[in-house]
Amino acid sequence: MANHKTWHEKHKASSTFGQRLADRVANGMGSWAFIISQTVFIIIWMALNVIGIVFHWDAYPFILLNLLFSTQAAYAAPIIMMAQNRQSERDRIQAQDDYQTNIDAKKEIELLQIRLNSIETEKLDKIIIMLEEMKKK
Repeated sequence: MANHKTWHEKHKASSTFGQRLADRVANGMGSWAFIISQTVFIIIWMALNVIGIVFHWDAYPFILLNLLFSTQAAYAAPIIMMAQNRQSERDRIQAQDDYQTNIDAKKEIELLQIRLNSIETEKLDKIIIMLEEMKKK
């Protein structure tokens, strides 16, 4: 039995380390776990800086926190775009593969239809011959 890889397996195998990393980062940033952990981080950051008794490393209006988010967004946006571009490429490859499968199936169905018509014609010819023989008797 031949080992046939699916289009997804072929695409995954051809991905570079950077592409796989970008996909993982985009998947992580698009998850509830990330949103919840980011929210907890913000709450803790703000709480420590608002009620901090001795040390306020980022007092209100939390300029350092805003800088961190700006830096995160500056890196996240292109990484997410790379992952989306690869998803579009995967979708295109899958659509092409599906199209080719449909073309192959159509050809097979047409060949089967021709064969069935041939069998039907052969049976009809045999029936006609049998009827003619019965008329002769």
